[in-house]
Amino acid sequence: MIADAGSTPYGRPRSGSSDIVVLARRLDWVLMLAAAALVGYGLWAIGGITRFDANTPDVFVIRQGIAAAIGVAGMLIAIVIPTSFYRTNWRIVYAGAIGLMLFTFVFAEAIRGSKRWIAVGPFQFQPSEFGKVAFILAIAGFLVDRQRTLGQFRTVFAAVGLGVVPMLLVFIQPDLGTALVYAAALAAVLFVAGVRWLHVCLLLASTITLALLVLWFLPAVGAPVLKPYQVKRITSFAHPNSDPSGDTYNLSQSITAIGAGGVQGRGVREASQTRLDYLPEHATDFVFASFAEQRGFFGATILLLLYLLVVWRGLRVVTVAGDLYGAVVAGGLTFAFLFQVFVNVGMTMGIAPVTGIPLPFVTVGGSSMISNLVAIGILQSIHARGVAPSRR
Repeated sequence: MIADAGSTPYGRPRSGSSDIVVLARRLDWVLMLAAAALVGYGLWAIGGITRFDANTPDVFVIRQGIAAAIGVAGMLIAIVIPTSFYRTNWRIVYAGAIGLMLFTFVFAEAIRGSKRWIAVGPFQFQPSEFGKVAFILAIAGFLVDRQRTLGQFRTVFAAVGLGVVPMLLVFIQPDLGTALVYAAALAAVLFVAGVRWLHVCLLLASTITLALLVLWFLPAVGAPVLKPYQVKRITSFAHPNSDPSGDTYNLSQSITAIGAGGVQGRGVREASQTRLDYLPEHATDFVFASFAEQRGFFGATILLLLYLLVVWRGLRVVTVAGDLYGAVVAGGLTFAFLFQVFVNVGMTMGIAPVTGIPLPFVTVGGSSMISNLVAIGILQSIHARGVAPSRR
């Protein structure tokens, strides 16, 4: 493992510049190149998808590029900061995540009934996107501090309790999709930390029971939890052709767009589903469908392979992490990333509920771009400090 900044692995003093060189050599450059390829590929995709969405054709690409530049700066900072800092200060990180959610409720302007975005000049950012990373760092710190009592249900229950608070704050914005990402990250963190299988099964059973209560039992007795449009979004994917001009319109148009793309795609000008706006939210929720229409099977396959490469390298970071905390954080970040890709791509094809989860590095939105690049930086920090010198 790399020692603290300013010293060699053997304890001898080292100049700052030499230490940075050593750190750079121990980065996972395959992961770095995969992330860079995703950023570039995503900007190219957005350029085509939003070509006819504004008077200035490249306005969305420019905004996304600015977010990418900020994200790269955040990634570099995250690489330099050792993960031991987050572990030691996990309570502060957790408080910061909660503070972001509360700040949203106070200062966010309601847009289409949701209070998710904070306006800063001409830009908007979504605090819950940054909260996902802080959430994983904090819950991992809590569990690792109590690794000797992980076999006790009270420790697991306390971790779930800590996780539920920010999840509920995101859920009532309302932002069901992001709340589900938080839940997936919590499950991954608990699993990698080494929670007993009995407790995992109990949590899974509780989750299924809760889902049944929310979707069917409580609405049946006149006590709905979700808004009507949220219920329709979640349940309509099981019957995509039930109401193609109403509740399942978006899904029907998405499936049509993907099928129309064929093998090589229709190109930017001939992609009528996207260009003529038949497919709603084609730069956000259904961006994968728009991309598949324009670039076809080949273009979509390249994108999915890049995602697979990031997931593979993220899982590798779990195996080379220098301590339990690094492994738990890497597992949480990687699974959250995979969950977002699977649900977003799946919902455009009708195999997952429509939840509004962004597609990493492609969906138009600076907050998602920045938070994903910061997550890559944290994975790199874990990798660099976990790989033995003889392995590089």
